[in-house]
Amino acid sequence: MRYTLRGARLIDAATDLAAGDVTLDGARIAAAGRASARPGAVIAADGMIVLPGFIDVHTHGGGGCNLHTTAPDEILRYARWAASTGVTSFLIGVVGTPGGLPEAQLRAAAAAIDMWQDGAELQGAEPLGIHLEGPYINERRRGAHPIAWLRTPDTGEMERVITLARGCLRLVTLAPELPGASDLIRLLVRAGVTVSMGHTDATYEQALEAIQLGVSHVTHCCNAMRPMLHRDPGPLSAAAQAPDVFGEVIADGVHVHPAMVNVLVKLLGADRAIMITDALAAAGRGDADFEFAGQPARVERGVARLADGTITGSVLTMDEALRNVARMTAISLPAAVGTLTRNPARSIHVDERKGLLRAGYDADLVILDAALTVQATICRGAVAYATDEWRERLGAV
Repeated sequence: MRYTLRGARLIDAATDLAAGDVTLDGARIAAAGRASARPGAVIAADGMIVLPGFIDVHTHGGGGCNLHTTAPDEILRYARWAASTGVTSFLIGVVGTPGGLPEAQLRAAAAAIDMWQDGAELQGAEPLGIHLEGPYINERRRGAHPIAWLRTPDTGEMERVITLARGCLRLVTLAPELPGASDLIRLLVRAGVTVSMGHTDATYEQALEAIQLGVSHVTHCCNAMRPMLHRDPGPLSAAAQAPDVFGEVIADGVHVHPAMVNVLVKLLGADRAIMITDALAAAGRGDADFEFAGQPARVERGVARLADGTITGSVLTMDEALRNVARMTAISLPAAVGTLTRNPARSIHVDERKGLLRAGYDADLVILDAALTVQATICRGAVAYATDEWRERLGAV
């Protein structure tokens, strides 16, 4: 069906149009900008803000659902919940398992992607692939990852992971200073997988070497990594000086101080910073007990912790991340939007169809009010979430 959202403020990383049209034709954007020549049905969107849908490349769940799971249906339930936060696509976060590879979880993730692509009812946000965080990370910077999950880099194991993922592996977080990690980086780059350094104790020099091998992403900057010091600049300094490396930021005000969020965006540049949630199943549920990959945890006053007090992931949502980055930093709203849309799309190589309001791109949109509160989310042309008012408006076409 072809229809047009008319009169909204249109914002993406390269656009800020005070009042314009976005015309959707099935799963694609047919036109975006000034008044559409072939609008189809018209829906008034005056006073609203229309953005490209948010892309969360680092999340472990939310809405009571875990992504590190052996149940594909649980991933699809997450996809439906995530749309309520403005997310239109995401990577399925898989972590380690005690004493071996997370084979069952990788199979479940690949199966969920197949189910979504086959048209699972009430699809919600699109699972774009798998993010494997570990198990090849540094014990000194493991954060909430138990020692039993960690493994020594091995190309044979990684080839097994690639096989289990069935072409769906898009992002791998590893510590590049570990013995054998260089061979893993080469293997993953050849396979077209984005390689991220994270949970790492790499020195500045080791990080530079990893970037030369093909590392192009940094997992949750400042968290679980060697800090940036004046005589020991660490991996973050190496990434900041590499123009093709993207860096994630958890903009919840807990993992990184608001002032440091501003510094990181300045350091990386607004075109390379990526806002993520690193969220867990408890996101969107308030203070509660929950489980992260078999570990009991609890949210108290907005902070998720393991039983020993270690911070584990977040309860941040992507709509909150947009409001936070707009408040915490000095960048423009279009630049802030880019950190949740175009930048992640570029890093995981889906920017030919996602991240901008452009003709031919996927019809992934989020409609916000002036307070940046989600009113409706459209995933590949289908209404995945809407307030009562907007469900009535969109249901009329």
